[in-house]
This record gives sequence, structure tokens and C-alpha cells, in this order.
Amino acid sequence: MKKVEGIIAATFSTFNQQGELDLSLISPVVEKLIGDGVKGVFICGTNGEGLSLSIEERMAIAETYVKVVNKRILVFVHVGHSSLKECKKLAAHAQQIGADAISSVSAFYFKPSSVGNLVDCMAEIASAAPLLPFYYYHMPALTGIAIDMLEFLKLAETKIPNLAGIKYTATTMHEFQSCLHYKQGKYDILYGYDEMLLTALSVGAKGAIGSTYSFAAPLYLKIIDLFKQGRIEEAGAVQYESIQMIRALVKYSPIPTQKKIIGFLGYDLGPCRLPLTALSREQENELKQYLEEVRFFQSLENARMHLNGELEVAQ
Repeated sequence: MKKVEGIIAATFSTFNQQGELDLSLISPVVEKLIGDGVKGVFICGTNGEGLSLSIEERMAIAETYVKVVNKRILVFVHVGHSSLKECKKLAAHAQQIGADAISSVSAFYFKPSSVGNLVDCMAEIASAAPLLPFYYYHMPALTGIAIDMLEFLKLAETKIPNLAGIKYTATTMHEFQSCLHYKQGKYDILYGYDEMLLTALSVGAKGAIGSTYSFAAPLYLKIIDLFKQGRIEEAGAVQYESIQMIRALVKYSPIPTQKKIIGFLGYDLGPCRLPLTALSREQENELKQYLEEVRFFQSLENARMHLNGELEVAQ
């Protein structure tokens, strides 16, 4: 698989009102994302509540995405779990069904004690799907594992033959840039904080994975387009438009809030699972009012028009 250029959407769970999987909701999400221009989907990760699902549910979701996508975009399957044995089951399954890549967070209860220990854990997982590219999912804010990722690459390249790169969700941009440049850019280092996409582009990022790409992809594609044209000030203005939206996620609970925003756009993906809880009706009204005040929906439409205009010129 070539290095990713563009954005990959970290998709959300799809439940019915009883909190059970509703796989029928996946197809319209995929069609929307393909229409928006994303390069792939990252499933069963943080935003997909993967760690609140059984492995049987995660396998069913992966099978559905692979079938619906049908090789039109990439399918990254997150296989992280507190048990390495379960990780390996999920990894082997992802390879068997024809996914394009796998990724895993570190164990997060009994945590790796060193870089070498982390590499050994990831090597064990990756070995279960030797034909698939493996990406380590670095997210210290949630896992508590803040190990130097440059040192990880140095050790992992000899122990993980199918290591493709890192999903780098951290604000340590100096380390991110060092990973990008390691061995003349040997590895695919995908940035994970949507609100810092322009910053990541400025130090060399080519690809990114993020949750708000699931419903606001045109905004970020506009940032990338303006950056490539050297229109940095305009790109910064669009990044700020995304930041204003993201500030609402911090005010409430990030994942339920994002699922509600998707709902405002016409895609009801159902509730979240405990311990995540839905927004109250009052909070929903406050959220919609805030998004309208910061002109989020208009910004999204403007981004679509910009991208469509550029495509028309190119043709």
C-alpha cells in the first residue's frame, strides 16, 4: 500500500435506539464519505467506540465496511484491545476479510514499561496479519503511553516486518516531524488532531486521520488545497473555522456531540454506549445554536463550493 495522501475519516458507531449494532447505517455513511473525497475510513477506533464493543461486534462491523466500500477507498481496522490474544484475533480477521491495513493502540490497563516492551506487544499483534500494513496508534492523552515515537520506529523496524507507520495523535510536533523524516521518510506518519491539520501540513504531513473528517471533510480538504497553493493565510482562516466547531466538542462530550452534529446533517447513527451519554435536549439546542452562530454549516457549504469550483477549473 502506498503512503496515504489526503484524509481518512475515523468513523462513528452505528447503533439502534436499544444500543445494539445497526449495520444498515454503514452504507449511507460510506457513500457520503466517498462523495466528500476522503481516502479511507478508520473503523472501530476511539470514535467508533471500538473498546466498548465485543470482538464479535467489531468483526461484524469490519466485514460490513469491507463489503460496502468494495475497494473504492481504504479500510483501516483498529484491532486494539487490553488482551493481546483478542488483538490477534481481530488482526487475523481483518486480513482474512480483505481490509487494507490494521492499527492498534497500546495496552492501556497493564501498560508497557519501555519502548522495547511496547514494540514487543505491537510485534505480537502485527504478526497475526503479516500481509497487512500495520500502524501503531499513538494517543497518549487516552492510553497514558507517552513513549518517544522516534525510538519506537528505530526498534520496531527490525521487529515488525509489516510496520507501515504511525497514527500520530499528539501535540508534540517536533517528535512528529522527526518521525516524518526518519530514514528519508521511510514510514507513513498520519496526523491525528484535526484542529492542528494545518500545523502538521507545515512540517511535512501528507496524510491525516480524524473524527471530524466524518462530517466536515470538505473543510479540511479546502485547507489542504489552499496550503498546496501557498495561500497560507486563507488556509489558516479555514482551520480556525474548524476550531470554532471543535470547541463545541470540548464543551460537551466529544463523541456524543459529534454524532449529534452528524445527525444535524441528516445521518442519525444512534446513541453511544455507556459510559458515554447522550446530550440533553437543552444541550442539543445550545449546540445547534452555537454552530449556527459560528457559521459552521455555511463554512461547510462554502468549502464544498470551493472544491467543486477547483474541480471544474481542472476539467
